[in-house]
Amino acid sequence: MGVLNCDLAKQLGAETLGARLWRLKPGEASTRHRHRATTELYVVLEGTGRVRTPAELLTLAPLDAVLVEPSTVRQLFNDTEADQLWLIAGAPHEPANTLAMSPEELAWIYPDGPKALPVELGARGT
Repeated sequence: MGVLNCDLAKQLGAETLGARLWRLKPGEASTRHRHRATTELYVVLEGTGRVRTPAELLTLAPLDAVLVEPSTVRQLFNDTEADQLWLIAGAPHEPANTLAMSPEELAWIYPDGPKALPVELGARGT
């Protein structure tokens, strides 16, 4: 969804861990998605972070963190006026080649489609 990010795991040659820095500008969001095997750690480094899971909507301050288990749908979004900077780490690393996935697999990973925005950003699209 156009989010600025840096693949730390690739830079470090990590094969069993995924790790990225993501910068979300106001009005941006990650895709609403889930993983089959990866547990992900989300840490807010700058700004006020927002994370939605089926169980809750979290608001995180800098250095707050949340752990999201596999199969749990999650979405980061920025409904504030300032940038957010996130450290996102996950294991085991689960590479995703969406071009090689079946429509059923894509629908499981992205239950609302790969471009759905949270209601806090004023729209839901597919």
